[in-house]
Amino acid sequence: MADVFELRSELDPWRVRLWNLIDETPWLDWLLLTKRPQYIEKKVPWKNDWPENVWLGTTVENQKYADERLPILLKFPAKRRFLSCEPLLGPVDLSAWTDHRPKQLHPIDWVIAGGESGSNARAMLPGWAKTLRDQCQQAEIPFHFKQWGHWAPVAAPKKEKPTARRFWDEVLGMEIFMEPKGKKVAGRRLDGITWDGLPATA
Repeated sequence: MADVFELRSELDPWRVRLWNLIDETPWLDWLLLTKRPQYIEKKVPWKNDWPENVWLGTTVENQKYADERLPILLKFPAKRRFLSCEPLLGPVDLSAWTDHRPKQLHPIDWVIAGGESGSNARAMLPGWAKTLRDQCQQAEIPFHFKQWGHWAPVAAPKKEKPTARRFWDEVLGMEIFMEPKGKKVAGRRLDGITWDGLPATA
């Protein structure tokens, strides 16, 4: 796992090897995920004719990064463009790129969402995940809910429970409780459903 668009010149020979390998393996779909979409144009060998087997994605943790990265990502004519909203650290409104997408930008083809893992993880509030799913359903974008992460939503405890923590979910407009269960126990069901949306291969 690596960010192939990291701005390090010593990686250039490895990038050339990767571009050649992508060309030599048209039967494989290559998912290139980056936090640095501003460097894509400088590093890829393709201009307007991208390989059929390249899916291009960027990480979108919150609205700030959506606003910064999506106008860059969506200008590329890759066969598929996807968002990794993991860890999801705040609500994300995609309407500028779904309901009112500028004509020069390509569509979002896939959204992956999930919470942060590890003992120091920040909680992903249910409203953030639900509103992102609802936007995807409305825009007919496949949605994949990967995991709750370290924190999972729980029912309000009947008596004080030291492991449960209160959060104000501004999207749902209500107080919710979450508990640090670890990603395996927390699972990956959202509203009782496993969301495994996946776009068709190019």
